[in-house]
Amino acid sequence: MMTLQLDPGFDPTAYAMAYAAHGRVRISGLLDEDSAEALYYGLKERQDWWHLTNTVDGVLKMPVSERATMKRKRRRRLDQEAFERARRDFQYRYESLHVPTDISDRERDADVLHRFAALMASDAMAAVLRTITGVAAPVFSDGHATAYGPGDFLTVHDDDVPGKNRVAAYVYGLTPLWRPEWGGILFFHGDDDASVSGLVPRFNTLDLFAVPQRHSVSLVTPSAVDRRYAITGWLS
Repeated sequence: MMTLQLDPGFDPTAYAMAYAAHGRVRISGLLDEDSAEALYYGLKERQDWWHLTNTVDGVLKMPVSERATMKRKRRRRLDQEAFERARRDFQYRYESLHVPTDISDRERDADVLHRFAALMASDAMAAVLRTITGVAAPVFSDGHATAYGPGDFLTVHDDDVPGKNRVAAYVYGLTPLWRPEWGGILFFHGDDDASVSGLVPRFNTLDLFAVPQRHSVSLVTPSAVDRRYAITGWLS
């Protein structure tokens, strides 16, 4: 079983100043090439993705295979309801895989998401995150792989959930080829929504930002040639 590794030349101190100044930073080349490629292909080959969207009745979670066989009229109605709610409320639509947090599960399963969880909980990663964020003991608390295809999006929110004690959020990008006009951009919002700054999906990048901080993921357009892959989660 291959262990995921940080890039041996990675220097976290180069990013600490930017994080301190802005509360966020993009880190390029976090993992070594073999580790990043193992994660990417591991996600692309998975067939057990779940489609997630929030509704007035709670979270609607269904296997992607089930959604694919759904009658077109019902699928269109669910999509239209999601787009209508996005006009006024918090709303999301994307595909997801849970990153396991149980240590015993990580040790007996060779799946790449188990290995990613083990990496995030490792002493080496804790030292990196401590150096960049300035938090004395940041702890990997939760995460999930995400795949955004055409029509998928995430409206503005700040990740500040009562009782979760989140100090930072992360988005580990696994999207090799992407153009800005395809959407899927991680936007950070100004207080009045009059201005935003955005990060285009990239490969082997870690976007790390303090919580709370208002952000969103823009709608992926039909012209996108692939899905926007990432692993996202929080530190507490």
